[in-house]
Amino acid sequence: MRRPYLNATCRLKAIATQWQGGAERSPNREAPMQALLLDHSAPGHLRLGSVPDPEPAADEAVVRVIASSVNPGDLYLDAAPEGSVPGYDAAGVVVRAAADGSGPAVGTPVVTLGFAGGWAELRAVRTDWIGVAPAGADLAAVSTVPVAGTSALRALHRLGPILGRRVLVTGATGAVGRYAVQLSRLGGAYVVASTGDPDANGDQLRALGADEVVREPGDLDEPVAGVIDVVGGERMVQAYEKLAEDGVLVSVGHMSGGGEHFPALAFSGHDGRNNRSITSFFLGAYAGLSTDLSWLAARVTDGTLSPGISRREDWKNAGTAIQALVEGRDRGKLILDIGQHR
Repeated sequence: MRRPYLNATCRLKAIATQWQGGAERSPNREAPMQALLLDHSAPGHLRLGSVPDPEPAADEAVVRVIASSVNPGDLYLDAAPEGSVPGYDAAGVVVRAAADGSGPAVGTPVVTLGFAGGWAELRAVRTDWIGVAPAGADLAAVSTVPVAGTSALRALHRLGPILGRRVLVTGATGAVGRYAVQLSRLGGAYVVASTGDPDANGDQLRALGADEVVREPGDLDEPVAGVIDVVGGERMVQAYEKLAEDGVLVSVGHMSGGGEHFPALAFSGHDGRNNRSITSFFLGAYAGLSTDLSWLAARVTDGTLSPGISRREDWKNAGTAIQALVEGRDRGKLILDIGQHR
């Protein structure tokens, strides 16, 4: 299996050191903090275990985690260090505000992003990667926002104004793709959704805002002004071929695992193809995501955006549930309810 998210491995190792270090347990806690730990001998490479409470930096708040959504990057567990705590996405409640005065106050419901540490009862998070959730929000639904929602939103920002323009989203039934389809429609675009099975997925994608559903970008009859590509490989090559003059393709993901082989003259500017571009994308390069996270959490809570949850599991069943995802026996957006067994 290819591992498109290995650029986060060094961060996982750093966070593993934090969680495995000698931090003392908070005095108001009666038992050691529980977390899902990397154990390569366990089903799904995960086991519940005890770890010290996180020791936050001055610009970090501590959040009691309620729910976490599972992302493709979370599934590359064989690449992470033994004993580390995975989890990019997590939603919960602030239990310790940042020492530097930034970020939300104690008791605030929040949604958080990090490179690891989300599958634990407590998480220390930099405040510019914490969004405020509306009071009474379903934190399980809100937990789908950090990777998928902000990736889609920031990638669409890169396209520029999309009102009245044609936008193609590849891999449209995936978590990023679903949000990209919905956000493109909110931005006033004519949305083309690409999916491997239009017959099975077409009605769902049209309900999310797609004006047109195709099997692959090569099936398009007209060019598009922008592409949000989460598939890569041959789909990316086809999508680039469909770009209009001045069009932009944002390469958000690479779920196909295949390479890109462009034909001769693919980058020539002839026949109305001038100034087309492909741009790379890495969510971790962006600071100040708190505004995006808060806005997306509000849109999920008020029903403007659908999070697409297909399954919820108590985290004590996480190993089995994630193993099913890795082996392709289960699909869709999985939510882990954190700490519910205690």
